[in-house]
Parts: sequence; structure tokens; C-alpha cells
Amino acid sequence: MQRVLFVCTGNTCRSPMAEAVLKHKYPHFDVQSAGMFAGYGQRVNDNARQALENKGITCNHTSQPVTRELLNWADLILTMTDGHKQTIKQEYTSFDDKLFTLKEFVDDEGDLDIVDPIGLSVETYEHTLQEIENYIDQMVAKQEGNS
Repeated sequence: MQRVLFVCTGNTCRSPMAEAVLKHKYPHFDVQSAGMFAGYGQRVNDNARQALENKGITCNHTSQPVTRELLNWADLILTMTDGHKQTIKQEYTSFDDKLFTLKEFVDDEGDLDIVDPIGLSVETYEHTLQEIENYIDQMVAKQEGNS
């Protein structure tokens, strides 16, 4: 079973949505999420939770920070922005071969970032969730094509 770690800023919006989608749609993956500036135990943002529930996806995630142990655990580390990726590269070593932005991993051209919806409407979260889900579907297709 492949282990995937999703990373965003606070681990309350984008990365937990990505974790929830991957768990829901592709349960054969082992998945966690974490935040570059997250603490432990914060609940998922209410709008993120609502966007997930609107798609029939349950999310009981609580936040956790990125740690060397989590990075070691993961077979694949997918960040929501290039800034997250660069911060991991600067703060930790020896993860370059498994560290990508989610968009970069599926060979998307152009902007490599999934925009943070924090503080915006549920509709914006739903749009962000759909974007994340589309890239996860492509990521899984790529991974299963390489198996």
C-alpha cells in the first residue's frame, strides 16, 4: 500500500480535503496530511468540512505539523504550493525524490499552486475541492499506470 502525505499551510483546509478525497475514493492508499505551520488537534475548517459533506465525504481530521517522521513515513509527499515544497526542501534533506506539488506530480503546466480558500465562501471551498479531486484522480491514474 502506497503511503501519501499531503501538505498545506495550517492543515485545516486543502491538505485535509485532499486526504479525505483520497481515503474516500481510493481506500487502497494509506494517506495522512500535515501543515507547514500547523499545531496539533485543530479541527478542519467549517467550510472545508461542509464542501466535503456536500460530496458525501466525511472528515474527522485534526491538524498536525510536518515532521521528519511523517516525511520518512511517506512514499510520496504532495504539497499544495511550490512554497510549501521549497520550505520542506530547505528545512529537511533527502526527500527530493518523493517531493512534488500535487499539480507538478501530474505534469500540469503553468501555475503549480492550489490557491488557499481560507476565509472565503463555501462555494470557493467547493471549487478548490473539485480542483483537488481532479488532480488526485490524475495522480492515482499515474501511480496505477506505473505499478
